[in-house]
Amino acid sequence: MSHLMNTYNRLPVTFERGEGCWLWDEQGNKYFDALGGIAVSGLGHAHPRLVRAICEQAGKLIHTSNVYHIANQERLADRLAQLSGMDRVFFCNSGCEANEAAIKLARLYGHNKGVENPVIVVMEKAFHGRTMATLTATGNRKVQAGFEPLVSGFLRVPYNDIAAVAQVAEHNPNVVAVMVEPVQGEGGIQTPDAAYLQGLRELCDRQGWLLMLDEVQTGIGRTGAWFAFQHAGIVPDVMALAKGLGSGVPIGACLAKGAAAEVFKPGNHGSTFGGNPLACAAALATLAVIEEDGLVPRAAELGEFLRSGLHQALGGTAGYVEVRGLGLMVGIQLDRPCGDLVKMALERGLLINVTADKVVRLLPPLIMQRDEAQHLIDALALLIKAFLAG
Repeated sequence: MSHLMNTYNRLPVTFERGEGCWLWDEQGNKYFDALGGIAVSGLGHAHPRLVRAICEQAGKLIHTSNVYHIANQERLADRLAQLSGMDRVFFCNSGCEANEAAIKLARLYGHNKGVENPVIVVMEKAFHGRTMATLTATGNRKVQAGFEPLVSGFLRVPYNDIAAVAQVAEHNPNVVAVMVEPVQGEGGIQTPDAAYLQGLRELCDRQGWLLMLDEVQTGIGRTGAWFAFQHAGIVPDVMALAKGLGSGVPIGACLAKGAAAEVFKPGNHGSTFGGNPLACAAALATLAVIEEDGLVPRAAELGEFLRSGLHQALGGTAGYVEVRGLGLMVGIQLDRPCGDLVKMALERGLLINVTADKVVRLLPPLIMQRDEAQHLIDALALLIKAFLAG
């Protein structure tokens, strides 16, 4: 028996090594990784520049703690601020920690304004993490069930519905922030109307609320822009990052701008491991490769290629609903539950994911080549057609 806690329904495979978009298991079988460690492995596997940066830093210094200045952390904060237009960065170790920092920041912001019981507006079908505050913010009862009492101070509205948020503004004087994913990942690759984020930005400005974007899955080039908010031409007050930032080395970040950037003071928040020299070296190397190799525009181009190719291959197939997404964040919706596709794909050397019960989710590495994208289209279309016909 395994001594691991029973928290995952793991697939029957153990990977031994990887290179680029490919993985090999212990028996030497080869798999195309269209999941990218759930949007983490943007540089694929064993990228030589990333490996070199990690090895060099590990040979010098892995950890000191935030009691001291950390040069790599300051360099990484400068780079993220330059790319995003944000002012300050807090480093942690994961996406839920980044969102937890955002929630704490919003509450402190509210208290500083004299709001005794600050409220954060969150969305239906959202996913923000599994800590007590972030699972409360998450719009999924399966994630929350059994962990009650949940945290107070959240008010939920439908996603992609500006009118619903505006109505909240009329009836709840305790609201201090809106927390939203620019594209809902776990919610089924839901892309909102083009004007949605712009409308939220305008509403937050009028109300004096913070606009807080969870870019844990959408950030770091995934959607064909460095950050998904850049498609809308706005800038948030607070943004959470993780996943693709360290290419597999755990690191998260909570970025803030303007008044929000000055909310935290020494002692308000912290992290033992957050932003240590090793994690920041991995993140700096990741950002450098993405920029120098032009992976952001490539994500936009290959995402369009994938969606177009998949729709062409699946269009007219009974049971196929649509393909949607932004950049290399792609969802294929079917008319029925399709969780069985994950194991079927694994048996055919393809790693995918199913979310929201009926949506095949693709989050391939940003380094994917066009011929690999075509391989993914061909293999997946064949698999989905066989599944729907069965």
